[in-house]
Amino acid sequence: MTSVSQTESAYSTLDAPTAQLVDLAAVLAVGTEGEMRVSLESAAKAAIDPHWVEELVLQTYLFAGFPRTLNGMRLWRRASNRVAETADFEEWLGALWRSRGEQTCEQVYGNLYKRLRANIRSLHPALDTWMIDLYGRVLGRPGLDLKRRELCIVAACAALEQDRQLHSHLHGAINAGATPGEVDDTLRIVAPRIGPESSHRYALLWARVRRA
Repeated sequence: MTSVSQTESAYSTLDAPTAQLVDLAAVLAVGTEGEMRVSLESAAKAAIDPHWVEELVLQTYLFAGFPRTLNGMRLWRRASNRVAETADFEEWLGALWRSRGEQTCEQVYGNLYKRLRANIRSLHPALDTWMIDLYGRVLGRPGLDLKRRELCIVAACAALEQDRQLHSHLHGAINAGATPGEVDDTLRIVAPRIGPESSHRYALLWARVRRA
């Protein structure tokens, strides 16, 4: 990974905060969780506007996906000790999308739904709104039943090795009506893409979910 000092040296026309922000953007997109943590802790201690960092973490969603954005914002909250600012994003959503999104999200998360909403909102109100927007716009659409959607999400999260989101959507698949055997088969299908170590880890994770 290119260090901030190397970035500043290579791009001397950038001021130091901007160079650090550019470096952080690359780490958020492709870095490990440990690299993200170190870079965000460095940003929290540096002379860089924290609003810049939050907006960068939010826009990572467009290029690297929602799981990396959630993890990035979680790490930023820990590194900066900043509390999410409250804001009203409700007007950005149509009534149909919001209603369908809330219903679909609650079906997936079951009795953990209210806790999920509170946790995501504490990271950033925009993330909570976008999550419900996506559940309404995409996962709540009638073209594919929710059980199959959730099994596909399990496969995607496993392939991307997004453990926290995989944990959630293993529960979600069951909540959406999938049988344990269907989840077993889904993990078997994705296993060749992730290797034996990750396959074993996810088998243990799935066993814990089944016992819950």
